[in-house]
Amino acid sequence: MDTSTADRNWGLHVAFAVTVVLVAVIALLGWSPWSTRWPAFAMLGVLAVAYASYGWRGYVNPRAAAAFVPLLVVAALVLPAVVPSTAFVQSILFPVAWCQLDRLRTSVAVSVLIGIASGVGLQIASGPDELVGTLLIEGVSVAGACALGLWITRIAHLSDERRQLIDELRATQASLAEANRHAGVTSERERLAREIHDTVAQNLAGIVMLTERAQSDLAGHRTDALEERLVVLEESARAALEESRALIAAGAAGVPRDSLGGALHRLGERHTRETGTAVTVDAPDCALDRDAQVVLLRVAQEALGNVRAHARATTVHLALHHTPEQTVLSVQDDGVGFDPSLPAAGHGLRGLRDRLALAGGTCRITSAPGTGTVVQATLPSAPAPALPSAPLSAGRPVPQVTP
Repeated sequence: MDTSTADRNWGLHVAFAVTVVLVAVIALLGWSPWSTRWPAFAMLGVLAVAYASYGWRGYVNPRAAAAFVPLLVVAALVLPAVVPSTAFVQSILFPVAWCQLDRLRTSVAVSVLIGIASGVGLQIASGPDELVGTLLIEGVSVAGACALGLWITRIAHLSDERRQLIDELRATQASLAEANRHAGVTSERERLAREIHDTVAQNLAGIVMLTERAQSDLAGHRTDALEERLVVLEESARAALEESRALIAAGAAGVPRDSLGGALHRLGERHTRETGTAVTVDAPDCALDRDAQVVLLRVAQEALGNVRAHARATTVHLALHHTPEQTVLSVQDDGVGFDPSLPAAGHGLRGLRDRLALAGGTCRITSAPGTGTVVQATLPSAPAPALPSAPLSAGRPVPQVTP
């Protein structure tokens, strides 16, 4: 039983008890054509005991209602037949019947039976001279009871529908909250995957490459080259450590702090040191917001990573063009190229496109076997705050990524 039903039933319990007491007083003081009134008090006693023992369960138990409702009809007959003014008992008999019966037709039929029984009782007590008055009183009583019962039933149905809708709304809200939480977790995982791929994984890939070259230098007794490899290897390991700490601190790893142009120059210089491929950078300083700088720096890292892994290029040109409407970063190499229409086996270019799409930008890749590759990323320009003066984090080596 829910709270609203329990509250309503308690109100009916109190109303029933108060009505029984009032009817008992009326039976004691009211006019009666009979010399004794014990049938009225006996009927009230039976009604009270039946209600206290099982009748109160009739609001939720159909079997209890089926056993108690007929007693209401008997009470409507006996009480007015002994003391006519006790017909007042109908004020509680009608509501109890309507609340204990589920079917609308049954409720109307029982209301009519209670009205007929009460009318017969009044006729027994008052005689045929009061027939018109009895019919009028009982007709109004039955009509009013049915009208009130129908109205209350409609309100109860609307209340039940509203409660059901509220329960469904709460369930939907809980489902949406769980879906949003799951979407947030998935989005955060994808973000971390992109950050790790573009930062820590690149550094680790560079460390692997430098270690392989250092082993080759050691086997060839090229100690001068080995020393240079170890220096670059140490720088890559420190960069990987810094990126890992930044990710743990929930920050965006490798965020440019002074300017994107400076970061791109350092990235090109580092790529040349690690691979020997000449990288020219044309990237003037421009006012971009922090997120846009991060996106474009990641594009440059990914493009250079693909050049190192696949292009076999001798030169790379990296250019940054900024206008009030848009900012364009292009990375062009003279390598072996590839067919962009073929499906890519790796995740680098797909992650690059996803990152640009989230920032409202686009990515265009122009390439063909034997003609080199051009990666062009475009972002809409937006007013940006003044760039802070802290030094930019060093560029990072790029992992092996399949285009």
